[in-house]
Amino acid sequence: MTTLVSARSIEHGDAVALEWDDGAVTRFHAVWLRDNALDEQTRSPANGQRLITLNDIAPSTTIDRVRAAPASLTVRFAPEGRSVSFPVRWLRENAYDRDHERSPGWAAPDVETWDAALDAARVTGDYSAIARQPAALAAWLGHVRRYGFAKLTGGPVRSGALIEVAERFGYVRETNYGRWFEVRTEVNPTNLAYTGAGLQPHTDNPYRDPVPTLQILYCLENSAAGGDSAVVDGFRAARRLRDEDPAGFDLLSHHCARFEYRGAGDVRLSARRPMIELAPDGELVAVRFNNRSTAPITDVPFADMKAYYAAYRRLGEIVEDPAMAVTFHLAPGESFIVDNTRVLHGRTGYAASGGTRWFQGCYADKDGLLSTLSVLRARNLAADAA
Repeated sequence: MTTLVSARSIEHGDAVALEWDDGAVTRFHAVWLRDNALDEQTRSPANGQRLITLNDIAPSTTIDRVRAAPASLTVRFAPEGRSVSFPVRWLRENAYDRDHERSPGWAAPDVETWDAALDAARVTGDYSAIARQPAALAAWLGHVRRYGFAKLTGGPVRSGALIEVAERFGYVRETNYGRWFEVRTEVNPTNLAYTGAGLQPHTDNPYRDPVPTLQILYCLENSAAGGDSAVVDGFRAARRLRDEDPAGFDLLSHHCARFEYRGAGDVRLSARRPMIELAPDGELVAVRFNNRSTAPITDVPFADMKAYYAAYRRLGEIVEDPAMAVTFHLAPGESFIVDNTRVLHGRTGYAASGGTRWFQGCYADKDGLLSTLSVLRARNLAADAA
């Protein structure tokens, strides 16, 4: 573990500079440290929530004394005279005195992009194992966090079993399609997913605000010819576009597309978002790509529309490139989950006669999955330390 070597007040007490045993120097402002103090008067011991507002902290707050130890830093704040200790590990993990310049399209350190070379077996879990073993569940959820999708085998072949998958980490998000929906051919379908037509890789429900962040598709029958599932990493596709055509990437990330759904008389949904969504600092946040649900795009200036459509077309070509897709044929009792803000899913066409294909799908939200993953990992760390 990195050790704190020394600390000194700088800028007339407005900040502190910390020197570490690896030679790094990080600075923290007095107001930042006071706002993030870890003492019981600042944060609830029960839940960690902050007990004060920024307006409770004097604008003139400075550091009038600082003491460094290998594992902690103690700071006394003026004018209130309060002393607070910070673990050095916490300070290092939360340091903001670093290079913030990143190229547009960067991703979090625990996100790994991929293409067709990814072996689906690498991200496959066993239904019984994740139900009984917290470590197996943590590993499976970790695949979803890192790669944006994961498979599951060995599940029961019964209607509604996909809900049990969702409840391993969170809650089902009910929509106008119901708590879950049937994916099989219908005589008068309200959605093209309910036909035997092949589907271009896409993200689901881009016409919602907020969009469902997770989708589970669970196989109950699959004897029809065709109907193979495919997944494409939208983050890798967006980065490939960025590397080929930076100007086109900028157009798709700076201008909003429009999406809508009018599949039934009592449902009219619409949303306005970029096809490639970036955070203000350029982090790749989401990809929305669904040709079936794209409404007339009206938020691009006339001078840019031709180039916008060229970039849109190229993104579609990248998405459909076989070198981008991981494909698999699900058997009854198998399922897969996708991060619907990142991974596109599609399928090949299948014959509506001579076999059956019956999937069930549902939506859930990523915050529940990430929360469960964080808790499981914390417990594993605590167990390892015991």
